Amino acid sequence: MAVTISLPLLLCLTVAALVRRGTVTAAPALACTAFGFTLASTGLAPAITRLMSVLADLIATV
Repeated sequence: MAVTISLPLLLCLTVAALVRRGTVTAAPALACTAFGFTLASTGLAPAITRLMSVLADLIATV
């Protein structure tokens, strides 16, 4: 059974967990950046969305 979740919600949960842990490294910074671009829908958002889709497809095939 497959469970689906929206990318903004997944990134929001990731950012919240990382902030709660109090860790500020490259991973939380990248998660926050991706979350911001996804929500803001700037000019780079479509490219980031495509990258996330490709990564999701790669993870789904594993």
